[in-house]
Amino acid sequence: MGIDAGDKGSSMATINVVPLIDILLALIIIFMVITPLAPKGLDALIPQPAKTLAPTPAAMIVVQVLGTGKLRINEEDANWDSLGVRLSEVFKERAEKVAFLQGEDSVMFSDVARAIDIMHSSGVEKVGLMAAEPDAKQ
Repeated sequence: MGIDAGDKGSSMATINVVPLIDILLALIIIFMVITPLAPKGLDALIPQPAKTLAPTPAAMIVVQVLGTGKLRINEEDANWDSLGVRLSEVFKERAEKVAFLQGEDSVMFSDVARAIDIMHSSGVEKVGLMAAEPDAKQ
């Protein structure tokens, strides 16, 4: 702090701001150097336009997990024991091993996880999740 002489012999204290400005400039330079080194977050894949035609609905495989514990593969009834075998047969000759899983609102997550596990073990490389169809009431 510096002291200035005021009127009629009184003194007035003033702050010397030069060291404060020097410290602030040094901090600005430090943050400008550190900022490019900071982690940027997670990489995200942005959806790209399809290069080929989308598969027709007849070519898509949709596994439905119903609230009653039953399964369907493209509207055909199935059970937990035969799901893996049937999917292996379907995807044996297909080039794209993509299937979709659709569950009702009342289905437990453990049933969905079990279906995904069976689908992966039967040769499905990518499993897409589909939302339940909205009711006509809503």
